[in-house]
Amino acid sequence: MLKIIFGNCENAIYNTSVYFKNTYQDEWITDKLSVEMIKDVDKSVVIGSHLIESPVLGAISPKELSGGVKTLILIHKDKSKIFNASTCGDNCAKWLLKIGEMKDVVINLRHIMDFGNGEFEMEVFNTHQIVRNMKELIDVAGLMI
Repeated sequence: MLKIIFGNCENAIYNTSVYFKNTYQDEWITDKLSVEMIKDVDKSVVIGSHLIESPVLGAISPKELSGGVKTLILIHKDKSKIFNASTCGDNCAKWLLKIGEMKDVVINLRHIMDFGNGEFEMEVFNTHQIVRNMKELIDVAGLMI
């Protein structure tokens, strides 16, 4: 389940790009879910662990991926940390939900992300309330942000 800590989170990795640059592993890039996230969010194709083809930038390394994709990969692959997902745009929300369907994961948000009009299930960790749609999320998170 996706669990969100809203607001200040003392233990969260705030600068996810710097953390990614210094900790990612080659196999993270070629992981099936990472390949899908890179294609969807950055519109780029993973050629190999060191080469990604971007329609805007041309051939790039994993270090040049968007901050959103880097954060998604960290959330998916590094279970030891809480990451600031406010570095992600709303186009990353469906991937956060997907990761949360695969395993329990705690993230930090400093804004209310748009998770769309559908139904979902996540826990607002600050209050331990389960929310199932954007209205419920806004009602709970709006009090903390």
